[in-house]
Amino acid sequence: MSDEGGSEQNMSDHGKGNQDAGDQGTGDQGTGDQGKSDDEKLTEIAHFVFDLARNGDAERLAAYLDGGTPVDMTDAAGNTLVMLAAYNGQPSTVQLLADRGADVNRLNDRGQSPIAGAVFKAEPEIVRILLSAGADPRAGAPNAIDTARMFQQTELITLLEGNA
Repeated sequence: MSDEGGSEQNMSDHGKGNQDAGDQGTGDQGTGDQGKSDDEKLTEIAHFVFDLARNGDAERLAAYLDGGTPVDMTDAAGNTLVMLAAYNGQPSTVQLLADRGADVNRLNDRGQSPIAGAVFKAEPEIVRILLSAGADPRAGAPNAIDTARMFQQTELITLLEGNA
């Protein structure tokens, strides 16, 4: 597993405005956006939304999802919002995304799954949330079970094998 937290992101056809929840729909983004192309603005919004997932700001992320940001938006490395939240130890954000229909089995460009990322980071609460949302512990390479074995995480091995 690599560190999904620091990859360069883009948005490619995804996302909506970069407003705080209270400013949604106004389109007023201040003077910082003057002279920027629409693509540059969308890229900044994508960076911001990915940071919300990484940092566990579920309330603000929910506002962006309500505003039309795709729940399965990916960064340049194919990491979804749920992957970034899982890998960075953000259980409430993982739960929010799962509740909103995020694909908990979607692999990134390296073939890694959100549940394997949570195992790699030793996050049993997130593993349980993902399993409850239908995550496949055998998805990806290395898969979550193999990752748990590799790092001798006996609690997680038992949990994952019971759900495989």
